[in-house]
Amino acid sequence: MRSTDDLTTRARIRDAAITVFGEQGFGVGVRAIAAAAGVSPGLVNHHFGSKEGLREACDDRVREIVWTAKMEYIDNPTPGGLMRQLGEIEAFAPVMAYIVRSFQAGGPLMRTFFEHMVDDTEQYLRAGIAGGSIKPMRDVPAMARYIATNNGGGMMMFLQLYATEQAEPLDFRKALREYAERMMLPALEIYTNGLLTDSTALDTLAAQTAQTAQTEQ
Repeated sequence: MRSTDDLTTRARIRDAAITVFGEQGFGVGVRAIAAAAGVSPGLVNHHFGSKEGLREACDDRVREIVWTAKMEYIDNPTPGGLMRQLGEIEAFAPVMAYIVRSFQAGGPLMRTFFEHMVDDTEQYLRAGIAGGSIKPMRDVPAMARYIATNNGGGMMMFLQLYATEQAEPLDFRKALREYAERMMLPALEIYTNGLLTDSTALDTLAAQTAQTAQTEQ
């Protein structure tokens, strides 16, 4: 069993790695992470075994942070809670930078990371439906995949466009604040009120999908 000090050191290394990976990408060496955490490279390897093991721990922590923020609002969807999260959005900059770097890196770890995010999204959708803060839907897993893909891809596109507007290196804190100011209101309007005036397109596609599935059985 690790001591409390040992666990604290492990957490400090992991959190420093999230920041460094987000700033410099996953090609950065263990020495840079160790320096950011104020420990020796050997201690990094002692706690995580390898850089891949460290990255897996970072993935888990990033997912935990996102999960906690989502569930906090779903469990208590109050105006005050929403405004507090928006007021603190810059604090999520290291997490968002890490997620973007992961998507850019690709590979098996990124794929696993994304699939875990889809699973997490499905869980908080189900929690919201059960609690009454989210409307029931036809296919929760499909909706979870759509939301995870749309949110990740939308953020990537926004950051690319935002970066072209800046005369300086991308600052994720400023970018997140700008994202909230430009995107949150229309996003919430779509999620809350919908967009189409009738269900013709949805009903048509749903019927076609059901017919195709029945034919393939």
